[in-house]
Amino acid sequence: MLAEVRTERLLLRRVRSEDLPAVVQIQGDPAANRHNPIGTATPSRIAQQLRCWVADWEEHGVGYWLVVDAETEQAVGIGGLRPIEHEGRPALNMFYRFRPSAWGRGLALEMARAAVDWAEREGPAAPVVVLTTRDNLPSIRLARRLGFQLSGADPYWLEFRRP
Repeated sequence: MLAEVRTERLLLRRVRSEDLPAVVQIQGDPAANRHNPIGTATPSRIAQQLRCWVADWEEHGVGYWLVVDAETEQAVGIGGLRPIEHEGRPALNMFYRFRPSAWGRGLALEMARAAVDWAEREGPAAPVVVLTTRDNLPSIRLARRLGFQLSGADPYWLEFRRP
């Protein structure tokens, strides 16, 4: 995955250890975690997540980006694709979490399109999946706008895949 991608309004770059303050602000915001089934993480848990995300880039050449507003140069979110094992097979998990101040501007869709475009052109032979809770209507809408279709469901989670 490209370590840095520019879209119309965003700079998407691989997360780095020095991004911890911005990542803590985004991941630690209770409003941004409204649909997170495990709730808002503590700063120490967020630091551990960031270490894993940095390691993904080093080990797999793909991982989550820090999403930066190109105009303001402010980190507005985290997102992209991360290698996971899903149902016993490799997959790329689509993830995004944005500051509430960035909501409603289509930035998550812009970031997600860049990630899916990369996966379709150059990605590993693994499907991109969006795993979300049944009540996360913004994520469900985004998955559908990207052309993902519901491919599995259990009582709590929904799974979307590109056909």
